[in-house]
Parts: sequence; C-alpha cells; structure tokens
Amino acid sequence: MTDGDDIRLSDSERLHALNVLGEHYAAGRLDNDEFYERSGAVAAGRTLAALREPFRGLPGGVPLREVNGAIERVGETQPQPRAKEESTPAAELESLRHRGKVVETVDGVILGLTLVVFLVLQFAVDWSWAWLVWPSLAVTLSVPRLLYHFGDEDEKMYKELEKADAKSRRKRLEQAGARIRELEDKRDES
Repeated sequence: MTDGDDIRLSDSERLHALNVLGEHYAAGRLDNDEFYERSGAVAAGRTLAALREPFRGLPGGVPLREVNGAIERVGETQPQPRAKEESTPAAELESLRHRGKVVETVDGVILGLTLVVFLVLQFAVDWSWAWLVWPSLAVTLSVPRLLYHFGDEDEKMYKELEKADAKSRRKRLEQAGARIRELEDKRDES
C-alpha cells in the first residue's frame, strides 16, 4: 500500500471512477458480469486503495491518484469532447450541473450590473430614461442560456438536482451529527 491509499474518496471522485469504468465497458474491455462486479466495488469503495482491484488489468489503471495529500483525477487536464451517443447519464448530469452553475452565476452578475447601471443612470446622471435597463434585462439574461444550450427543461432539471443534492447533504449532516452525539455520549459514559 502506498502513502495515499488511505485517502477517503468523495462522491464526485467515485462517480468519476464509475464513468471511466463505464467507458471501459462500452469499449468492450469488460463483459456484463465483470462490469457489474467492478462497478459495485467502485461504488462501495471508500479509499483510493479500494479502487486498485476494480481497475486491475484495464488500460490507464485507477483514474485517480494521490498528489500532495489530495486526490487528483487522472487524464482530465484537457477534456476530450464526447460524441452524443457516447454520453453517459452521469456525464450528462455533471454537464447539466456545470452549465446550471455557470448560468446561475452569470445571472447574478447580470442582475447586479443592471441594478448598478440603473442606480447610476437614475440618481447620479439623473437620466429620466434609466428605466430602459430593466426591459433589456430579459434579452441580456437569455445570452448565457443560448451560449450554454440551457433551456427551460434544463433549468427545471437543474433546480430539481439542486434540491436533491441539498436534501442528500442535509441527510448526511444529520447522520454525522447523530454519530458525533452518539460518540460523545459513549465518551461521557466512560
């Protein structure tokens, strides 16, 4: 076992490993039974060491490595564009999350800038037509959606994903809190 093998994996890192394993399966390197067995091991894996066996014999090996006490994804320095038919559901969800966060961030910037421009034009310059910045907001907000191919259905799914992620995080925090209280109670009893 190497120094970084006991580093714990995040959900995102396990998902990355599962996607890479799925690519090996799609390429025909694994049969159905091998894929299900190995993907189960990756999904259950909690440390970097747990991924060694599921990736044994596959080109590239484990798609994660330890670098200075942190986990780095192997081969992600220059992401390759995927053909539409090669896209996995997990990759599509990750793309939706990424595009949603970018659009959400750009929306916030646009709204903030619009408010600042309005206030400057209305009060500093005393321009009576300053209200015109508000109707232009609808057009301005549509630009990032067009650039990132983020339609109404994508926005709806992104909001659902955000709610599901928040619910999952809240549940994990509650479980962690309960476990901490349980350990504190045991410590206090002894």
